[in-house]
Amino acid sequence: MTKYTNFKIETDADGIALVTWDMPEKSMNVFTQEVMEELNAIVDETTADAAVKGVVFTSGKSSFSGGADLSMIKSMFTFQQEEKKKDPDNAAQKLFDLVGRMTGLFRKLETSGKPWVSAINGTCMGGAFELSLACHGRVASNSKSVKIALPEVKVGIFPGAGGTQRVPRLTNAQDALQMMTTGSSLTAARAKALGLVHEVVDADKLVEAAKAMIKNGLKPVQPWDEKGYKVPGGGIWTPASAQLWPAASGILRRETQGNYPGAIAILKCVYEGLQVPFDTALKIEQRYFTEILQTTEAFSMIRSLFVSMQELGKGARRPAGVPKSEFKHVGVVGAGFMGASIAYVTAAAGIAVTLIDRDMEAATKGKAHSEGLVKDSVGKGRLTKEEGEALLARITPSADYNDLKDVGLVVEAVFEDRQVKKDVIEKVEAVIGEDTIFASNTSTLPITGLAKNSKRAGQFIGIHFFSPVEKMMLTEVILGKETGDKALAVALDYVAAIRKTPIVVNDTRGFYVNRCVFRYIHEAYDMLIEGVPPAMIENAAKMAGMPVGPLSLNDEVAIDLGSQKILKATVADLGEKAVDPKHMALINKMVDDLDRRGRKNGKGFYEYPAKPAKKYLWPELKTLYPQENADKIDVEVLKQRFLATIALEAARTMEEGIVTDPREADVGSILGFGFAPYTGGTLSYIDGMGAKAFVKMCEKLAKDYGSHFKPTALLKEMAERGETFYGRFDPYGEKKQAA
Repeated sequence: MTKYTNFKIETDADGIALVTWDMPEKSMNVFTQEVMEELNAIVDETTADAAVKGVVFTSGKSSFSGGADLSMIKSMFTFQQEEKKKDPDNAAQKLFDLVGRMTGLFRKLETSGKPWVSAINGTCMGGAFELSLACHGRVASNSKSVKIALPEVKVGIFPGAGGTQRVPRLTNAQDALQMMTTGSSLTAARAKALGLVHEVVDADKLVEAAKAMIKNGLKPVQPWDEKGYKVPGGGIWTPASAQLWPAASGILRRETQGNYPGAIAILKCVYEGLQVPFDTALKIEQRYFTEILQTTEAFSMIRSLFVSMQELGKGARRPAGVPKSEFKHVGVVGAGFMGASIAYVTAAAGIAVTLIDRDMEAATKGKAHSEGLVKDSVGKGRLTKEEGEALLARITPSADYNDLKDVGLVVEAVFEDRQVKKDVIEKVEAVIGEDTIFASNTSTLPITGLAKNSKRAGQFIGIHFFSPVEKMMLTEVILGKETGDKALAVALDYVAAIRKTPIVVNDTRGFYVNRCVFRYIHEAYDMLIEGVPPAMIENAAKMAGMPVGPLSLNDEVAIDLGSQKILKATVADLGEKAVDPKHMALINKMVDDLDRRGRKNGKGFYEYPAKPAKKYLWPELKTLYPQENADKIDVEVLKQRFLATIALEAARTMEEGIVTDPREADVGSILGFGFAPYTGGTLSYIDGMGAKAFVKMCEKLAKDYGSHFKPTALLKEMAERGETFYGRFDPYGEKKQAA
């Protein structure tokens, strides 16, 4: 057998070739152009070799494969852009041919005349599962690390290498649509129940079981290639399908508001593909995939949610020349909800944590929060009992600051009060080593001001976590004016260790995410005051692509703490003109007069009845201001206002130098507060429509709804020059400086 770079082939005495995918210097196997070429050669070689009776395909790593590599994804968009410039009339055809290569390879494999079995261990995602589906047999390990999914819809595309055709030919259409339109992961057991894998075995029996399938006479023909094949459930023209398809379209519309072309394309591929022969169905899928790849949504979502997220997660903003930090012991000061949660995610990453509070009772109560999270995870099968016990053993509650003397990093998570934080900083610095980094988890207080209480401002940094910490993937790493490279490197290494995605921002009130969130909530205040019906405000926001309406969000963060306190602090620091008096009056009425503080006291903009009843908008909210006729309000304008006000704030942070990398603005807006993911994020939203069109829209909104919509000088300049944020602030050009 030929030697390959990414694969090893061993043929046993029974003539079964074991193809092991094990890419050198990669932690996970991914599809690249080289991998595709080698796999194609392996299919040819095993097909031509009479001594080979069948092929078992497996991974030499702890996981099977995560799907396509960044370079492969990027190359498709680069190819498309270059071809449009060179030969616009034939660019789409050339893209169609390019995206058909993987489809053609997998079809070649399944029609080779020899049985192939995929032996799946660990993660098997995207193109890797589509490859497995093309194999005649599939065996999966029963390990809980096995995650099988076609998650492409989450980054704006869909399974385009046969996934939309093979899945609904193996399982019923309803489950196939559910799997692909949500991108959700399946356990090995669930995949078997759906008919997507044939056997589930112990990890050490995986290859043995796969070979046994071939020895036991596995046919080298797929069900859909056999005469008389019938689609599970009877296909499209059945009474059951007559019920399924109208409902499926309606549910998708409800869940996505029609904002995701990739999700809609999945329905089209399955509906049309099941009515025609398999090879024709693959062509239908290929055409839709070519169409989707040319959409703004696909380009923007892949760039932000796939490419940029991976780059930021791998330390794109980490200073060069600073040795990587290994964390053996981290201190967390403040055992309240945030501090306890930070201790939990740190311990979950295998790091010992000392959790400090004013007394042992408070510190122990903080650890109890982790005990609750562990109990929940064990109950849901995410952790074993032993893993849960080991996690909790890594958290040591304490009231003695001396227990921090050997930590490499301290995360302070006490109450948002300057004096309280000052006291903690002084107590911590009195005991920690001279190389230890101090990180403050503050959501509003500027880091430079807090660092004035430190004797070593160069080792002082902000790490802003979002609640609930164990679920939210984003952290803001905030640089004070004197923060040094080592502090930044340590903070980014820590964020990577606890498996979060960081964005690096410079110091300002509200940093980046909260500035944008406040604009979203304040636009809702404006609409309420104008007399827009509250239900219309919430629904328009969701139609624009926001996951939660602004009034609901305000209730979650608490109206008194998340709005009133911050508005009052803004007035105290910046003066009366810094806050809209109408907003202040609305919030004071809600909190001081009506005691409506949000979910925490059971009443805010919503009412919160006892479970199982669901929350509902407070009926009297519409009596606070004269109501406009809903039929005369343009919903499209409401949607524009929400997205534009947030995007404008993001543009201001770039202009002010608070955010310096457009990738961080985009990823931060999606992970931080769910900014319409189909846009690719705040700056991609502007780039997607073009600065000129955005400026024109904002000028119209400013005329009709207030000066806060006035486009900034930077945006006007970009509009005149035809620039984009990713062009002007090229993250791949001159190396970004953190400060």
